[in-house]
Amino acid sequence: MRFLFIIVLTLFFYNIKAQLLDSVSLANLPQEISLDSAKKNPDAVVKLVLRKQKLKEFPVEIFKFKNLQYLDLSKNNFKYLPDSFNLLPQLQVLILSKCGLQKIPAHIGDLKNLKHININQNSIERIPYSFGLLENLEYADIWSNELEAWPESMKELKKLKWMDLRNILIPLDKQNELKNYLPHTQIEFSPPCKCSW
Repeated sequence: MRFLFIIVLTLFFYNIKAQLLDSVSLANLPQEISLDSAKKNPDAVVKLVLRKQKLKEFPVEIFKFKNLQYLDLSKNNFKYLPDSFNLLPQLQVLILSKCGLQKIPAHIGDLKNLKHININQNSIERIPYSFGLLENLEYADIWSNELEAWPESMKELKKLKWMDLRNILIPLDKQNELKNYLPHTQIEFSPPCKCSW
């Protein structure tokens, strides 16, 4: 593992675009836990974890980390995200649980390498159309939000293996609609509500 880490750092040192890491290597990679420290060598930042930092807004400095593949900003406090995620083309894991989010950026679909998104326990009402353009998405944890709709583009998530939509009031017809969109995806629902969307 240490050898892999040295190789990754060497690639960054020579300003070569980092290769995407597999999920095991990414999980075991040492994480940067200070924004100030990360800013000193932005090209070397692959894994950034800023949980419980009392952040009141999304730190736009993160968009300078062009090789970022793993970002965890959970348990902070910002309602909105900037719509500049196309500046993080290598991002594979995005964790934004318990942030008070009300909205997903309209162009979230620009994250073509995103495999795992965790936006649980927020106040998100709608999933934008571009969410269906996340062509490599495998896991989507959307548990406990305020969803009132999702786009038809969801049926384009061909690689999606698992999605959690529990603790969300969803009528039976909408649950069935999503199951039809994603027949090969395991979807976790709470019992359907007698409500309408």
